[in-house]
Amino acid sequence: MHDATLAPPLTFFHTLPMPCPYLPDLQERRLVCDLSTRRGRHAHDTLARAGFRRTQHLAYRPACSGCSGCVPVRLRTADFRWTRGHRRVLRTNADLLGEEVPNEATREQFDLFARYQAGRHGDGEMALMDYPDYAAMVERSPIETALIEYRDPRSILWATVLIDRQDDGLSAVYSFFEPGADKRALGRFMILDLVRRSAAQGLPYVYLGYWVEGSRKMAYKTQYQPTEGLGPDGWTELAGPVSD
Repeated sequence: MHDATLAPPLTFFHTLPMPCPYLPDLQERRLVCDLSTRRGRHAHDTLARAGFRRTQHLAYRPACSGCSGCVPVRLRTADFRWTRGHRRVLRTNADLLGEEVPNEATREQFDLFARYQAGRHGDGEMALMDYPDYAAMVERSPIETALIEYRDPRSILWATVLIDRQDDGLSAVYSFFEPGADKRALGRFMILDLVRRSAAQGLPYVYLGYWVEGSRKMAYKTQYQPTEGLGPDGWTELAGPVSD
């Protein structure tokens, strides 16, 4: 049996300052460590509960001087409040079947990813990613990771989400979808489906990364309740907007 106490210690380092992707005129720095030096998911899950996220083999969290705007958030699944709007999104996408598949990149996924980046984030860094970059994002993981592909009855791929499996929930690492299908609200649909899957598996949380007050692109994360945010007093419930 592997003794976690004999594992090499995690080494942390700070990145250089770079423009904040969420708030104008601010600089971002991250605290980062390499997860590939540890076996199993114990280190990752401990860091996730402390507000870290994973990208490839690295765990990171913001460590910006004079700013604590990035709040780690997670949804509670057992008492998730289903609104009429949530149920409407599920009905709209009732024709889509979500299948969990190994985290192995395919050209079909990358074509959808590229359309999504061009249609939704054309001025972002991820729009410059090529197929090897995409494959590294999907495949390079030291923990239990999978993809969920959402297809219609003709087997057309509409959406995909990359997930990490933790001992206390599912973590949505990155999702992308057909950019011209606004009526489907596919981004919302994938979050709701992860809530359903987590609850069915007896997992208490869905981790959604960071919420930034005042950032329009992050505002959607408090539309799901109950949402918990990590602050100085630990994980506490965040108030969200009134929803139908």
